[in-house]
Amino acid sequence: MTVAVDSSNLNRSTAVVRNVGGSAFADNVAALLERAEYRRCEKGEDLEAIYRLRYKAYRNHGTVPSSVERITTDRYDESPNCYRFGVWLDNELVSTVRLHHLTREMPYSSVMDVFGDVIAPRLERGETFINPTMFAADPYYATVYRALPYVTLRLAVVANSYFDTTSCMCVIRNDHTAFYKRVFGAEQVGEPRPHPSFTVNVMLYDSPCAINMQPTLDRFPFFRSTALERRLLFGRAAKGEVGSLTILPTARYMKNAA
Repeated sequence: MTVAVDSSNLNRSTAVVRNVGGSAFADNVAALLERAEYRRCEKGEDLEAIYRLRYKAYRNHGTVPSSVERITTDRYDESPNCYRFGVWLDNELVSTVRLHHLTREMPYSSVMDVFGDVIAPRLERGETFINPTMFAADPYYATVYRALPYVTLRLAVVANSYFDTTSCMCVIRNDHTAFYKRVFGAEQVGEPRPHPSFTVNVMLYDSPCAINMQPTLDRFPFFRSTALERRLLFGRAAKGEVGSLTILPTARYMKNAA
């Protein structure tokens, strides 16, 4: 993810995951999922709200310059392989993440601006990726809900399952690497590089689905999903149809999710 906005919250989550063998932490995440709503934001007020949340979160940590518009967006928000989500708790927008499904035919994502020389040859070989970016959490709610990164980034796990991708490719900053290593089994590819939209260097982390997906689902059952949820989250509405606005996470039905 390009920048995970609350270092203290993400680092606390990393510490907690060491003890996830017990059920208390998984229960906490599941309890938060019970209250959560995912919205795929494609237009209107919800879309503007997630752009403003990105800006608020990134400014709070000094990772983007100030702007009069007070929004954070780029041209990849409009690419055809883009999925923008907000996470609502009790009718409050608390976090957001953007996902791109990269293929040979649609290699569109900000990751290509920084690590295109690494990813393009793999796309040409037929590999496919989910690239989560623009992960942002409201600074207040990030301190209140330690499980919020898991609830939000669960969308990336669900996307990899739906699209049956080769890997999840994450662009992250140095102080968040422990989280992605421990939770997703991700490994660093290459050296840190500057990012055109942010004031910090970023690194590319690769989590191969064939190796890491099942162990991740086994260790963190709240990442599981049903086929129906996956279709509602990532299926494109047919012409003339209205796409789903709000999707309730099915990890609350973990016994039936797979």
